[in-house]
Amino acid sequence: MKRTTLRKSLGAAGLAAGAAVAVCLAPSATAAQPMLTAMQRDFGLNAQQVQTRLAQESAAMNLAPAARSAAGPAFGGAWYDAPAGKLVVGVTDPAVAGAVRAAGADAVTVARTQAALDAAKSSLDGYAGQTAPKDVTGWYVDEKANTLVVTVKQGAANPAVQRFLDFAESTGPVRVDSVAAAPHLDAGDVVGGDAYYINDSARCSVGFSVNGGFVSAGHCGSAGDSVTGPDGSAMGTFKSSSFPGNDYSFVQTNSSWTPTSTVDGYGNGDVTVAGSTAAAVGSSVCRSGSTSGWHCGTIQATNQTVNYSEGTVSGLTQTNACAEPGDSGGSWVSGNQAQGVTSGGSGDCTSGGTTFFQPVNEILSAYGLSLVTG
Repeated sequence: MKRTTLRKSLGAAGLAAGAAVAVCLAPSATAAQPMLTAMQRDFGLNAQQVQTRLAQESAAMNLAPAARSAAGPAFGGAWYDAPAGKLVVGVTDPAVAGAVRAAGADAVTVARTQAALDAAKSSLDGYAGQTAPKDVTGWYVDEKANTLVVTVKQGAANPAVQRFLDFAESTGPVRVDSVAAAPHLDAGDVVGGDAYYINDSARCSVGFSVNGGFVSAGHCGSAGDSVTGPDGSAMGTFKSSSFPGNDYSFVQTNSSWTPTSTVDGYGNGDVTVAGSTAAAVGSSVCRSGSTSGWHCGTIQATNQTVNYSEGTVSGLTQTNACAEPGDSGGSWVSGNQAQGVTSGGSGDCTSGGTTFFQPVNEILSAYGLSLVTG
């Protein structure tokens, strides 16, 4: 078979991709066309507004470590404020607000530190284990609201749910949000189209190239499962996989596939991923998968625990971008920075929905991998 690059396979699998490096440098920079087009459609912005927002979000990403350090033990979370175009940092001690502002971020006073909120969520994770009530769909820290949030299926009212909520409230203030449907994983059957296939059966989407292969979702396959490309040619095998608990995997490709930093932009031109700096809550993020193509939304929460029927997964990021079966494992980007791979969600790309992704930096750290960048 003719030697094929992973760049080609990524395009065939229909993955999300990053914007040009210049987006991170100035508001006048030009975003890569796939992201530019998708954000205009999904956010209702014009091209210049998209470029400005991406530049502001990139500045917020770069500023976040210094702003957090300035807040010290009083750090109470951070998020991107889209109307203001700035990073906002919550602080429990007004005396450090000046230092945060001097670092370049806005500061607001909040009641609880991020450490206290994370501890409350960890307590709930420990209580729930893998046996949370099926009508409790997840829980996370809402940094902007400075509270723990538990999501419950609409109309659910039973003793198991109430016991769960009682324990949650014992950790501190809790907001209970109702959701119309329980989350589901976004793996798909073989229905044709561009993707990669597991054991000639299930279909998922490639995430990001790493040295030796690519990363994807853990529920897509188990260690040792075979992987074929969209043309049916052998691609490699799942070297490692973790699900539930986590939702990530590493596919080791054979010598016919060469990992690159470039992914196909669905006919709008190739785009390049430059790194993996995590975006703040409130930032825009775009994703792509082999079923639904490019779609964008906003990061709503990080470190969320999601209670799928197949098992509980912790550490996911919640967004309001849509996804559909077969999109699992596909890449998420903010600006030109890799963010994660699709896990699951609810809804679809006709009516809209909520989608969760597994952060890519956790995958790289867990398996000792290096992201291929350009």
